Amino acid sequence: MLRTIITIDKDRCDGCALCVTACHEGAIGLVDGKATLLREDYCDGLGDCLPACPTGAITFEKREALSYDALAVQANMEAKSHLLSSIREAKLSCSISEGGCPSAQPKTHDENTSETSAGLPVRSQLRQFPVKIRLVPENAPFFANANLLIAADCTAYAFGDFHNRFMRSAITLIGCPKLDETDYSEKLASILATHTIKTLTVVRMDVPCCGGLTHAVRKAIENSGTSLPLEIVTISSAGSILSIVKE
Repeated sequence: MLRTIITIDKDRCDGCALCVTACHEGAIGLVDGKATLLREDYCDGLGDCLPACPTGAITFEKREALSYDALAVQANMEAKSHLLSSIREAKLSCSISEGGCPSAQPKTHDENTSETSAGLPVRSQLRQFPVKIRLVPENAPFFANANLLIAADCTAYAFGDFHNRFMRSAITLIGCPKLDETDYSEKLASILATHTIKTLTVVRMDVPCCGGLTHAVRKAIENSGTSLPLEIVTISSAGSILSIVKE
């Protein structure tokens, strides 16, 4: 049938996945780091995803498409809801909101030395725990007067000297905007607004989905009311620094 449905410009999409979250019908997903209309019969044509897209990659078009299948959408969303409920129940014994999760208790480390396979000492530059953006308490004392590093978790594996090059003298937070079902900007804005942050660096991979990390940090700076300068470092999958941009 002829109806209004979304279309996605892959060249303009930066893979931030904000449209995936905004689509309440589950019609959009990321494929090879780009937003993709997975099922046209899940798209109701109302366009909740349009205002969520920071690059304007999503627009409407009128074309021949499958009819919107409300029953299929409902079944799909109920299945997802059941899965999420199961995950939440598994986490009840380790509730972050109640402060009972050991992995969310803030800690600091002065020095942490281990050995390489050759028996040589190597020092970790991690100065605090936890490191996951989702787990770290916003009021953790180690944020005071910190040099803040926000990194995509793949970067530490791709860049061989990650500890010495980026983590030295920094408080390190990591996340994956593609896999974490959350908007980092709200927590990051709270951290920036309530603590004196000296420097802010983002280290991301060169894949499109890492655009969601830089978008969240920019949004956090704006919402926190700070004028903190931002440095964005992009790492290739081969482990080299592709660019360093200061904003």
